Order: sequence, then C-alpha cells, then structure tokens
Amino acid sequence: MLVPERPLGKRRLERLHSTGMERSARRRRASGTTVVGVIADTHGLLRPEAVAALAFVDLIVHAGDIGSAALLDALATIAPVLAVRGNNDRGRWAAALPETVTTEIAGVRLHVVHDLKTLRGDPAALGVDVVISGHSHKPRVEHRSGLLLLNPGSAGPRRFSLPIAVARLSLRRSGARAEIVELRRGLDGAKVRGAVSPP
Repeated sequence: MLVPERPLGKRRLERLHSTGMERSARRRRASGTTVVGVIADTHGLLRPEAVAALAFVDLIVHAGDIGSAALLDALATIAPVLAVRGNNDRGRWAAALPETVTTEIAGVRLHVVHDLKTLRGDPAALGVDVVISGHSHKPRVEHRSGLLLLNPGSAGPRRFSLPIAVARLSLRRSGARAEIVELRRGLDGAKVRGAVSPP
C-alpha cells in the first residue's frame, strides 16, 4: 500500500508507486490499458458495492476525506493505493499523507488533490493530462482545454440527494477515458453511468 509512515518525497513516492504497480504489470501488458479505480469522500465507510466496483483495477486513487488508515488497508487488499489527505483527515495516520500527488501512469500524467479549488497553477502547463479531485461529493467528468477533470463523487455516507459513486479511469499512451460508476444495492453492486471519452 502506498500509505507512508512519514511524508513522502518525490523520489520515494515514485519508488513506492513503481513497486506497487509491478503486481499488475502482466495484465496491463496484455491489454495495453491500465485501469485506475478512483474513490473519494468515504469518511470511514467502505461499502461492499464500492469494493465490488473496484475489483480487478490495477491501482486505486483515493482523493481524500478517507476517514481512517484501516479503510486504506482494506482498499490495499484490492490493488495498490495512492491517496491524498482531505480536509477531514486528521491524526497521525493522515499527517503522513501528501496534500497533492503528481505521477505518471501508462504515459498519462495525473495530478491528485482533494479540493479542486485549492489547485495551484495551471496543470496543463506542468504537462498534466488528468486532474483527480473529491470534496464536492458530486461526480463529474469534464474536459477543459485538453485537460480531463475527474471527481468520482462520494462513496461514503449519503449527503443530501447526491449519488453514491466511484469512477474508473482507463489509461493508455493515447490518452485517458473516465466513467462514473454509480453504486447501488443488489447482486451486481454497481451500474455504469455516463462513460466519457476525450473529445
């Protein structure tokens, strides 16, 4: 799992990320696509439907407001986890998490931040292809000036009438494709809503 005991420097994060991704390298080579499960705003609740929707992904990105280190441990049983700290993540376990992460996966450069409003600078100027955020609890896939903005919504406790959701991000050297997966109770546990490809 990519949850450090102490804050990570860029080189240590890259080394941990590389090690974690080796577990799924064979599957990625066979399909040419890396599938990233994206989850946010769990607030300590890991729903069985979320676990089912994230099964068989190569990597999980948690965009903050996690709720506990135990939740990250549970996600790590599915796939390696890359997580950022949200505004409600407090305590020693959360202090070890970075506020933002920028990394490259399958030739696609990702930037992860909890609250999109705190994004500093122009991600496109840094060569970022995809910005992943949480905080609003509103699922969203948007293209803005060649940049893919992805918010998986909240997979935790229901807030108002907003849907409970996660996202799948498919990465290839040719680009990224995102889809929101709305969670529901039942045998299949999830339904895909609004798959979106780059324009």
